[in-house]
Amino acid sequence: MHQLRLFFTALQFFTRLPIPGWVGFDPAWLNQASRYFPLVGVVVGLIGAGVYALAALLVPAPVAAALSTAATIYATGAFHEDGFADMCDGFGGGMTRQRVLEIMKDSRIGAYGAIGIVCMLGLKCSTLAMIDPVMAISALLLAHPLSRLMATSLIWRMRYAREEGKAKPLAQSMRNGEFALACITALLPALLMIVAGWLTWTALAYSLVAALLATLWLGRKIHQRLDGYTGDCLGAVQQLSEVAIYLALLAASGTAALHI
Repeated sequence: MHQLRLFFTALQFFTRLPIPGWVGFDPAWLNQASRYFPLVGVVVGLIGAGVYALAALLVPAPVAAALSTAATIYATGAFHEDGFADMCDGFGGGMTRQRVLEIMKDSRIGAYGAIGIVCMLGLKCSTLAMIDPVMAISALLLAHPLSRLMATSLIWRMRYAREEGKAKPLAQSMRNGEFALACITALLPALLMIVAGWLTWTALAYSLVAALLATLWLGRKIHQRLDGYTGDCLGAVQQLSEVAIYLALLAASGTAALHI
């Protein structure tokens, strides 16, 4: 029952989805709930995949991709997209650590954030639109939990950069066993899709490599600029690794514009 409460705590923090009233709330649960962030991604992925599948029965793939993306944004309240935009503004406009943190805390969006989020959403919709519909559904079910695992890895390996902040309760500590559970919940949907024939081992390998490279690259920049992460950094890693997975699956499908 306690583990179920931890999952619902994570779901409440990262989405707008309603949770049962009996769950209650304890601030201490937020720190323990980090193990279930990828499981929240499974829920969001199911919403996105469901909307895509229904829309694809009625409208062309580009429209289905846009509707699916809109559905996941609505379900999460643009939580991660907002973090990505804030990080673009902070890292683009701040020269010092303190200035970067100040810009990222500002709720207003600047030029770097606006350009970044437009490019990110454009990449999401265009890649999903160009993948085979069955693969696009698989991509949504794979990318949402796996990208949240990548964000969780920052909590596991890095310290929190601010003295106080919205993500501070999540950032106290994460044990190896908790991260192992997060890995299992992130990879289980992929294994089920491989068994069902929706996904190949090659496509999964492409996705894992792309997500890891995106996380390592952005994580290194976060460490260099802030010597720790913030909630916005978690959102940025999730968004970047999600779109990296879509791009990897598109590359694995062999639909390159040029062939040598």
